Amino acid sequence: MSSLSRELVFLILQFLDEEKFKETVHKLEQESGFFFNMKYFEDQVQNGEWDEVERYLSGFTKVDDNRYSMKIFFEIRKQKYLEALDKQDRAKAVEILVKDLKVFASFNEDLYKEITQLLTLDNFRENDQLSKYGDTKSARNIMLIELKKLIEANPLFREKHQFPSLKASRLRTLINQSLNWQHQLCKNPRPNPDIKTLFIDHSCGPPNGARAPPPANNPLVGAMQKTAAFPPLGAHGPFQPSAGPPASALAGWMGNANSAAPHAAVAPGQALAGPPNPAALLKRPRTPPANSTIDYQSADSEHILKRPRPQADEVNYAGASHQRNATLDDLPKTHARTLNQTSSVTSMDFHPMHQTVLLVGTNIGEISIWEVASREKLAYRTFKVWDISACSVTMQVEFGSFSFPCHDIAPLQTAFVKDPAVLVHRVVWSPDGALIGVAFSKFIIHLYMYNGTSELRQLHEIDAHVGGVNDLAFSHPNKQLCVITCGDDKTIKVWEAMTARKIYVFEGHEAAVYSVCPHHKESIQFIFSTALDGKIKAWLYDNLGSRVDYDAPGRWCTTMAYSADGTRLFSCGTSKDGESFLVEWNESEGAIKNTYNGFRKRSINVIQFDTTRNRFLAAGDDFSIKIWDMDNINLLTTIDADSGLPPSPRLRFNKEGTLLAVTTQDNSIRILANNDGLRLLNRGIEKVNEVKPAVNTLAAVSGVTAPVVAVDRVPAAVPNGAENSRAVEVKPRADEGIDKKNWKLADLTEQAHCRSIRLGDQMAASKVLRLIYTNAGNALLALGSNAIHKLWKWQKNDWNVAGKATANFAPQLWQPPSAGFMTNDVGETDPEEAVPCIALSKNDSYVMSASGGKVLLFNMMTFKIMTQFMPPPPAATFLAFHPQDNNFIAIGMEDSAIHIYNVRVDEVKSKLKGHSKRITGLAFSNNLNILVSSGADGQLCVWGTDAWDKRKSKFIQMPPGKDATPTGDTRVQFDVDQTRLLIVHETQLAIYDAAKLEPIHQWYLRDPFPASVSSATFSCDSELVYAAFIDGSVGVFETDGLRPRCRLAPSTYLPPGASGTSVYPLAISAHPTEKYQFALGLSDGGVLVVEPLEPDGKWGPIPVTDNGAAASGATGVPPPADQNAEQSGARAS
Repeated sequence: MSSLSRELVFLILQFLDEEKFKETVHKLEQESGFFFNMKYFEDQVQNGEWDEVERYLSGFTKVDDNRYSMKIFFEIRKQKYLEALDKQDRAKAVEILVKDLKVFASFNEDLYKEITQLLTLDNFRENDQLSKYGDTKSARNIMLIELKKLIEANPLFREKHQFPSLKASRLRTLINQSLNWQHQLCKNPRPNPDIKTLFIDHSCGPPNGARAPPPANNPLVGAMQKTAAFPPLGAHGPFQPSAGPPASALAGWMGNANSAAPHAAVAPGQALAGPPNPAALLKRPRTPPANSTIDYQSADSEHILKRPRPQADEVNYAGASHQRNATLDDLPKTHARTLNQTSSVTSMDFHPMHQTVLLVGTNIGEISIWEVASREKLAYRTFKVWDISACSVTMQVEFGSFSFPCHDIAPLQTAFVKDPAVLVHRVVWSPDGALIGVAFSKFIIHLYMYNGTSELRQLHEIDAHVGGVNDLAFSHPNKQLCVITCGDDKTIKVWEAMTARKIYVFEGHEAAVYSVCPHHKESIQFIFSTALDGKIKAWLYDNLGSRVDYDAPGRWCTTMAYSADGTRLFSCGTSKDGESFLVEWNESEGAIKNTYNGFRKRSINVIQFDTTRNRFLAAGDDFSIKIWDMDNINLLTTIDADSGLPPSPRLRFNKEGTLLAVTTQDNSIRILANNDGLRLLNRGIEKVNEVKPAVNTLAAVSGVTAPVVAVDRVPAAVPNGAENSRAVEVKPRADEGIDKKNWKLADLTEQAHCRSIRLGDQMAASKVLRLIYTNAGNALLALGSNAIHKLWKWQKNDWNVAGKATANFAPQLWQPPSAGFMTNDVGETDPEEAVPCIALSKNDSYVMSASGGKVLLFNMMTFKIMTQFMPPPPAATFLAFHPQDNNFIAIGMEDSAIHIYNVRVDEVKSKLKGHSKRITGLAFSNNLNILVSSGADGQLCVWGTDAWDKRKSKFIQMPPGKDATPTGDTRVQFDVDQTRLLIVHETQLAIYDAAKLEPIHQWYLRDPFPASVSSATFSCDSELVYAAFIDGSVGVFETDGLRPRCRLAPSTYLPPGASGTSVYPLAISAHPTEKYQFALGLSDGGVLVVEPLEPDGKWGPIPVTDNGAAASGATGVPPPADQNAEQSGARAS
């Protein structure tokens, strides 16, 4: 709705209030959503009119809009529930529980169960958290205080709390003015006009004499105003101003930079013209500028904003002529380099000065800087909040769980810092290459200073937006270096880069802002923004609102970009139906000038594009790179980059257009080059140090671009206060700063070398065959050879505020009151001989398990059997929940079949056959829509989850000298990206490309791990592999290359006198959020949690000094006592 229409609603609200139409007033407030009447809301809450309270709120927000809204509705419904319990109205309480509170169960299952248990109490005040609950009136007043805080913090209520200041009867006054104006226009105005209706324009009847003065005593019409007092109303008025002289679209709205109108009035489809129509530059999505690239996995994904955003650079050129001397030979088409990133790339940006330095962000929160000439990773950082205490209430509400009174944000700290779902939406260099900006999917941006070494210096961490930060760009308004961000909260914000001070907040979008593109024409600086509802807006650096409001083609994910010389504007985007658009805009008319052909009819992902050399457009589509000449709408050529590209690859040119980076399906980055690019790469190998820029601090502080001097390993100067703006340094990768060719395996042999704890258990010992952490990371579940489950839970306390699993504190062997342990059906089989299997639901509410008998589904809260199915023979040998629906289960059978079973209807939907021996492993990939199975026949099979068809199969490769026909159990596990597989066999570990079913890395048994593998698993971030061996040792391997980093001898975790040959790990499990913690299930029935000694410690390796000796104090192994003393003394001095 336009700004004028919004103001009209306020005028009507004032009129209705003055006329005492109270119910209608509040109905219009609710339906328009423009003004939230807090006084009315308070009255309804205090009166307990809960239905009206929710109806009124529904005009402004819904339960699932954001965490603030969810918390508001939860508090209201909780109060309604408690009041029903207080009145002993159990039937009403149950109705509220089922109809109103059930919606929150999917967000916090434990809390919903706790609320449900209140029904069993005679007085809910017996619950410790509700013991201070008073009477109904006081409880409502206390809740109101909380609700008002939540409403004030909720961005959906922003600027809706205050009614504008209006003179009394403002609508009547405007009508009077309109009638006076109409009367002035009468050819023969009467002295006392008879105004009988407002439905049609006023006009005096036939002339009866000379023109009379307008009436001054008519009760409806006030004093006559001069015509000059009634300015034209623009697009909303009956008299349209004539068009001004021809001008460019930009000049049109930029010329009105000082206009007081927050939003120019533009009719749908109106073209950009002169000053009277200040807004028509864009009606289409904005494509990534001369360097942008992003891949969206699915047009229907509800997590679209959790994926990387196209990139938009500020173009600082104007008026340059088009270069027409480029040819096809100038396109980088030769595959020159491959960079193994190992995780899915979400954003890339070449250094603006040094053409072979590439900045990369990934879907697990990593950022890396590559020297592509030498394939060297210059710097690396994983995601971490630098200062959790500085996080705003935004983060606390977003990550805090629903609860009764909560005054401790420690659980928030753990949840945020360890959240594996944080991904990079955007990485970008500043225009001079001195700073790096990183936008994350959770609230914050990071700014780094980089001087060409392996060190990234933290400059600022900014809590930028509510929800995800979807895009980031640098700009130079008023010769001052600034950072521009946009996010889920529908705003665009501008920050001073060196001080992190917020300068502007632009509001006006009605959906999440998808991308930003700063630009300038002559002296006019401006920003384009696009939103997920397809709206495009333009903003000047002021507080007067947007100057442009247009619909993008496809009305969904769109980006915009200028040619390198800043004279031609392009946009690219994809609709929700998969239709893609690449267009050039006529800036002077605000209309499409060219629409480029060549996209396939339905794109799987959102198309990415880039421009280069003021001549070519490139887009990633149909597993290739498509190229257009800017002056020809037909496809010029395609580049397949030696195949292996994803459906919509991300791509990025360097500034000169000599190199092109493109992503591949196996998480690599291919560097394509033309002849000049090949020469550039060859020179880069000879002089790697020349690409290590130093920060020119004076230039950064002043905002003036200065030359960047190439310096070898010179520390960057930091502005005053910048180094200490965040006290905690982001943890480097474990191998950062270590020459991989010059390290030694860390061999831990003593209990003092690591921290471990054996979990208490008074039951009879039985081998632990299966072991898993809960997804929340606060409990361990073990399944023994006696078919009995054991569950250990860590409690929250002052020493373990997060309540997560740790080796510092002993957990409790837990079972519900009046319930025994969960015990599997064994049928007629010997449980010691059965193949056990176990799977846990995503919300930790249910566990599915079998030990040679029926498959049982247990409730994890009550330990009760919910259902049982699949009686043998054949017996189930492996279980896996479908990742999207817990009602569907993949069940591997002893007879080599796989059943796809629907628990809800007790029916086998599909039966998959392809193995010759029992199934020993199952793993789903939601990203690839496949199920991978492994069997005791050593075969791997890939099944499509849409039609349950068999797509590929392959036998694992046996070590040299072994029987070529594999035997024995083979396990499979997907990494966090769900694109690579860990293959575990007694003879080997291997990493496979799941899409191709081809091995990437393989490791066969050899020293220092000669014994057979008993179990192995990825770490939570898939950067490490933990493996257990039947001689009792445990190995820590790098996923990249499967290089051993650390060995834990049995003596590090077994009691003195115990032998690794008689007691050894049969199962190993990695903590879901703590990268360096794992648990072992032993052959003697013991369960241990193991982690490094120091809280921030890591597992190996040990750097080696020049003389070949291991460096003292290396990670994982404490130095001798005297060396410790020396180091302590050095620190003290």
